[in-house]
Amino acid sequence: MEQASRLAGTVRPGGRTARVRAAVLEATQDILVEYGFHGLTMDQVAARAGVGKTTVYRRWGSTPGLVADLMKELANQSSPHADTGDVERDLLANAVSVWEAVTDGRLGATLQAVIAAGTCDEEAADALRVFFTRRIDEWATVVDLAVKRGELPEGTDGGELIRAISAPLYYRLVVTREPVTRGDAERSVSRGLAAARAGAFVPDP
Repeated sequence: MEQASRLAGTVRPGGRTARVRAAVLEATQDILVEYGFHGLTMDQVAARAGVGKTTVYRRWGSTPGLVADLMKELANQSSPHADTGDVERDLLANAVSVWEAVTDGRLGATLQAVIAAGTCDEEAADALRVFFTRRIDEWATVVDLAVKRGELPEGTDGGELIRAISAPLYYRLVVTREPVTRGDAERSVSRGLAAARAGAFVPDP
């Protein structure tokens, strides 16, 4: 899930509509980082983005609408899956990208704010679900390729393996609030891969 900590859209290419969207999403992310989801207001976003409140309300409708569009943009900017020809290196690339994301001061704070929002707001939860489904589906491809190369058992569920590797990192980020290290990412890959090789991610017939 690697991407720049500040939205690439801050360059604001394209016409006025694209520039307005980039400014609004940047402002949305700024406020999420500074104040969290419950500190996010439409009026504050409009003021910080330098656009009319009417424009923000008409296009995004609500703060969850802003969050949903922000998460869509972050997913669009995320890196594609690795394809080194070796499943361990590919899975490590995934785990390291997650580690880099959650430890980035801006992006990590954004994820924490939206995850917290998802516990009490259904639209925010939907935005998170769409975001993570896209990232899991992208990286599950490395597992499918590994199965074809004979590195993992036939029928290994790539999505479940990716979830199992990422989950300990997010647990440290948002539940126990412990530091997340590259070593944590490496250990998560080692454990997940050992389980996968033993058939733990092959669904029961």
